Parts: sequence; C-alpha cells; structure tokens
Amino acid sequence: MILQDTQTLPNGVAIPKLALGTWMIDDDKVVEAVKAAVEIGYRHIDTAQAYGNERGVGEGVRTCGVPREDLFVQTKLAAEVKDYDGAKAAIEGSLETLGLDYIDLMIIHSPKPWADWAGEDRFFEGNLAAWKALEEALEAGKIRAIGVSNFQKADLDNLLENATVKPMINQVLAHIGNTPFELIDYAKSKGMLVEAYSPIAHGKILDNAEIGAMAAKYGVSIPQLCIRYILQLDLLALPKTANPDHMKTNADVDFEISAEDMEVLKAITDKDYGDASVFPVYSGTA
Repeated sequence: MILQDTQTLPNGVAIPKLALGTWMIDDDKVVEAVKAAVEIGYRHIDTAQAYGNERGVGEGVRTCGVPREDLFVQTKLAAEVKDYDGAKAAIEGSLETLGLDYIDLMIIHSPKPWADWAGEDRFFEGNLAAWKALEEALEAGKIRAIGVSNFQKADLDNLLENATVKPMINQVLAHIGNTPFELIDYAKSKGMLVEAYSPIAHGKILDNAEIGAMAAKYGVSIPQLCIRYILQLDLLALPKTANPDHMKTNADVDFEISAEDMEVLKAITDKDYGDASVFPVYSGTA
C-alpha cells in the first residue's frame, strides 16, 4: 500500500510518499483530521505556520495512538520571515505550538513574502539568514531535515552556492495541467526530492473532460488519477482533505498509468484555479 512507501532525503531520513495536507483546515477541526488519517495509515502530516493550525496538528500527532517516531511531521517557516533572529524565534515557536520535541522537516514557505510575491526582489540575503537558523536547528536535533517551497532555480542556486547545508527538498505546485518539469528536473539534479502540493489542482481539474476520460479508462476517480500521476513522476504527493473517505480513496492508488498515457497527461495544459487565483501561488507569477 502506498502509505507504507517512502523516499529518502539526502541526509538519509525516510519520508513517506503520500502526506495529508492540512491547508485551510481549521485548528479546532484538524485534530480529528490528523487522527483519522493516522488511523487509515497515513504517517506524513503537512502543516505550516501560515495555516494557523500547528497547535491542532500537534495535538492530533500526540493523541493519535501511534508512537511519535513512526510519524513524519512537516511544517513551514512563514514566508515573511527573512532574518536570522526572526527565523530562530519562529522555529522555536513552531516547536512550542506543535507541542513536539522535534520537527521532521521544516521548509521556507516561499522565497518571497506573500505581499511581495509579484515583486522583483528575490530576498536572497533574507533567505540565507533564515536558512542559517534552520541549519542550526538541524544541527541541534530540533529538526531532522530542512528544505524550501515555491523556490525557483535562482532561489535554489542562492542556497546551493552560499549555504552550508544544501536544501533537501523543494515543495512546488504540480499537477496534471501544470507540471513544472524543468524546475523539478533541476531540483532532482541537485540531489533534492520534490513534493507536489495541490496535486488535484485545488479541485478545479475535476471538470476536465480529457482527464475524466482517462480516469474512467483506469476505473478510478479523477483525484486518484491525479495522485498516481504525481507518484509516477517520482514526486511526493500532498493532497489536502479533512474527509476520511477522501483520505482513503486518495491512498487507494495502487494502479499503474501506462507510459503512453503518462505522456498524454504530461502534455495537458489546463490550470483554471477559479476562486483560488486570489492566492499568490495560483496567480501565475513567481
């Protein structure tokens, strides 16, 4: 079953291939979502300072009945934190809010603060300062692995060329219809793993007739086809849901998309994010 499958980060830490995403799940509701996911078999839980639900995620992890060392908890340093002292305090803040002794993976949420998403400044110095705080927390054993999210090639190169520890993972927007192949290949060429958030395209892809026909061919749902596509690209997948039934079907992806059909899916370009376009990551600028 896919929930038992892992990839290995550059420092040897195992990371489960399929995670429970928790964006937009309220802090008071996420506790039960995490516990339900763990009961189904999920072992990788993704959260972020920006989600405002680290407290609930931590409570779910602590009370789910599975030993802490068997779970993989990932959180994200807020995009606005671009200084060493601020990052150091924010890391401690996440540990305290989660109520955990360590975090398995912590990543910089974005190379640019969300309010500056469309700007020219890539905040190279600020990212290096924040990264230094993550490196120190890694060294101290407070974090087991460190990485980034939404980083483009120039942002990755800034860390690769100037930091002591290379980023171990880049979490990016990737799904059928919008797969950044060049960025994915570049990150992999530098030894990073790549995680795909919004693998079901924030739900808008459910209306695509071509993808629907392909899912029908395999006798699976569109979300299942989308998750399988991501896994066959050798990416980690982070579908978000608070619905236990969806958690189960999202993990029921032990089928194989043929090489020919993968090429068809790779060629699709469809990314209507609807109402979600107001969020920077779906706005088309980076």
